[in-house]
Amino acid sequence: MKTEFTAVVPVAGAGTRLRPHTYTYPKVLLTVGNKPIIGHIIDELSAAGIKKICLVTGYLGGKIKEYISSNYQGLRVSYVEQPEAKGLGHAIWLTRRCVTGPVLVTLGDTIISADLGKFLDSKDDCIAVKEVADPRRFGVVEVANGYIKSMMEKPEKPASNLAIVGIYSFKNSAKLYGSLERLVESGRTTRGEIQFTDALSLMLKGGHKLKPVAIDGWYDCGKPETLLETNRYILNRKKFPVKVKNSLIIPPVYIAPTARVSNSIIGPYASIGEGAVIDSSIVSDSIINENASITAMNLNGSLIGPSAIAVGRRDQINIGENSEVRFDKRDCDL
Repeated sequence: MKTEFTAVVPVAGAGTRLRPHTYTYPKVLLTVGNKPIIGHIIDELSAAGIKKICLVTGYLGGKIKEYISSNYQGLRVSYVEQPEAKGLGHAIWLTRRCVTGPVLVTLGDTIISADLGKFLDSKDDCIAVKEVADPRRFGVVEVANGYIKSMMEKPEKPASNLAIVGIYSFKNSAKLYGSLERLVESGRTTRGEIQFTDALSLMLKGGHKLKPVAIDGWYDCGKPETLLETNRYILNRKKFPVKVKNSLIIPPVYIAPTARVSNSIIGPYASIGEGAVIDSSIVSDSIINENASITAMNLNGSLIGPSAIAVGRRDQINIGENSEVRFDKRDCDL
């Protein structure tokens, strides 16, 4: 009988680089493509056969629970709160009472292009890696004889250009949590936080084998520009049917069934959320969240929050939930 994995997904971050959106919305509920970030992650986990998920919540965690309970009734989802941001290692350590047996850890603010079967079916414990141009921004691994020899978090002088990119699998979670426990008890921190990489380094020093698994790509959702890049990736990968009258559609785009679009040019790379209203506007390379209203706008590279209202002609705008902006009427003619 195949052993059942539990997925641990940390989603406690405040998303400060995505303000003003994250003043009222948790980062993982921001839309890319046709649904929130966390929706894409859970879909991938579910498609790989994972039925048990433990989410580490914090900032605006109640909204995350509400979304999950409304959309994923068929999964067994548990929650652990991280009341204070003490690092990824601390977040995963908090799940120790929710997990037994094999565990897959995947980050909640990153959409990864990878075959999860390589992690779930491997006889080894695995860490996802990818070559990067500047490894100093990441956790970095050094490989010898097919296994990870050493790792370090954001080193000034990297031993390789292989970055750790956010998927980890362990056949025996007790070993992982034992290493995290030692790290927490020692009070050791790196850059003021309990780092997951430090716990994994302790496992390596104890003789534990970790296998690097190269992945195709990963898409960060932590900043406006990377959120839009991820949106482009989703729209290119999934072809969504679009039915709109009196408007020009330039694929790829996503327009929710309840959105209303009239007298507009939409695309390429535009996502329009449920209940949004777009009138007499040009929208490309932008994300318009649910119930937003856009009139006489020329938008490119823009993020519009839920229920926001924007009227007038501008090329780029970034406004959060329930915001309203109206530009000079002289700019309103397209």
